[in-house]
Amino acid sequence: MDREQSWQVIAEQRLGLARLLEGLADGEWEQPSLCAGWRVRDVAAHVAMAPQVPGLGSMLADGLRARGSFHRLNHDAAVRHAARPTPEIVAELRTHAESRRLPAVTNYRNILFDVLVHTQDIAIPVGRNVPMPLDAAQAGATRVWTMGWPFWARHRLRGVRLLATDIDWSAGAGPELHGLIGRLLLLLTGRTSTALPHLSGPGLLTLTERSALPRADIDHG
Repeated sequence: MDREQSWQVIAEQRLGLARLLEGLADGEWEQPSLCAGWRVRDVAAHVAMAPQVPGLGSMLADGLRARGSFHRLNHDAAVRHAARPTPEIVAELRTHAESRRLPAVTNYRNILFDVLVHTQDIAIPVGRNVPMPLDAAQAGATRVWTMGWPFWARHRLRGVRLLATDIDWSAGAGPELHGLIGRLLLLLTGRTSTALPHLSGPGLLTLTERSALPRADIDHG
């Protein structure tokens, strides 16, 4: 996908997430998301914040509070933003859906897979089915596979060959692991226990043993 196509999908995903969120009950906003330690509302706030680039002073203050930890900075900023009323978070997603503003530390390729994955972080725990656009998921999978930090996908998934069953995409070498590109993207970004039940092939045993998941957790899907 080129830059223009990517931004179009990003806008569509932000608007789709807004529609999903406005249909949630109050209790669903408080449910754990697929991100460990993040509620649904925290993930929603994180996505809403992405196009609202903070000033340098605010970023420095956040960095000091997080003691230099990028993950802690991300989490704490999202939690603070998540304290806003839920209609306000939904409204922000709509207002900034087409914004192309970016923090200096990222780019549109990262924002593309970020909004795809975070939508699933919310949708799956609350039982909503939100299909990923195939071309966008393919682009996201390629980006995550090649980027290294923070997912280190090539290291974590070494020794298996990932093969999408719904679009032409593959990566790695070894016993094959088959699945929909959206599920492979979740695996690549560390949502292992969510992705593995929906994957198949001889490479599944390799990853199951590596992640120490009980067999019952991967055989029911």
